[in-house]
Amino acid sequence: MVVGSANVDLTTYHDAFPKPGETIFGESFDLGFGGKGANQAVAARLCGANVAVVAKVGKDLFGPATVKNFESLGIDTTYVSTAEGVSSGVAPIFVDPEGQNRIFVVKGANDLLAPEDVDAAGPLLRKANAIVLQFEIPLRTVYHTVQFAKNKGIRCIVNPAPAQAIDFEKIRGVDYLIPNESEAETITGMPVHTAGDAKDCARYLLEQGMQGVIITRGERGCLMASDEGTELVPPFEVQSVDTTGAGDAFIGSFAVFLSEGFSEIVALRRASLYAALSTTKVGTQKSFRGRAEFEKEWQKRCASL
Repeated sequence: MVVGSANVDLTTYHDAFPKPGETIFGESFDLGFGGKGANQAVAARLCGANVAVVAKVGKDLFGPATVKNFESLGIDTTYVSTAEGVSSGVAPIFVDPEGQNRIFVVKGANDLLAPEDVDAAGPLLRKANAIVLQFEIPLRTVYHTVQFAKNKGIRCIVNPAPAQAIDFEKIRGVDYLIPNESEAETITGMPVHTAGDAKDCARYLLEQGMQGVIITRGERGCLMASDEGTELVPPFEVQSVDTTGAGDAFIGSFAVFLSEGFSEIVALRRASLYAALSTTKVGTQKSFRGRAEFEKEWQKRCASL
């Protein structure tokens, strides 16, 4: 189950950004479904898991469309509720010819997802093999869900993104904390530029009570740390065209592979390939692969693992 955000991405491609008071024509426009929580849920579903989401949408055009997108993929929306008086989460994105982005994220209904919504979903949450969280919802809801998972003995994965200060006492015992390098820097105040930096940062996070820490390092792979030690997981080489959503692909798929019983290192290798493949297509959810397509690529590259 994913307790998290759902957004609609509104992407405009343009040759120039308008000056104050100026109206210009854009080149093209794309509407897509996003939000870290939704992306991770979709990745998990496409990997073959039964997935449910706990989320909030606004009472606007985007709310029903977001729910319909989940349902079209076979994701359980029983606990996706509608908030009155606010918009759905949206992300207007402006992309110039050099590929530079200007992004405004309006959290909208995501900011109203409350501990009470988590409690209402308790009957279904208790059946989960894993609960996945991010920071696009209120931290008090994240902390409450972590405690729920801990009390019920359910594997809990926290992606601290977008990065912000954490009360480590309230997420002690999390099975996996999975930041990228910049997020790890923000939440610890430590530099994370090299593999050695990543190891030091991961050890610090373990000292704060995490059971496992995974720092994703983009094209340099990832680092896994636990009480048993640290291990660098190498990347897979692909022809990357768009890295948007790759971190979400990694987390959603990793949760599935672990739940299926793969060893930690194999689950990490598989998730790394799944994320890498997502960068070979433009877009976020639309770039995620189905399980059959992924397994073909895995067999070609990693049959011996």
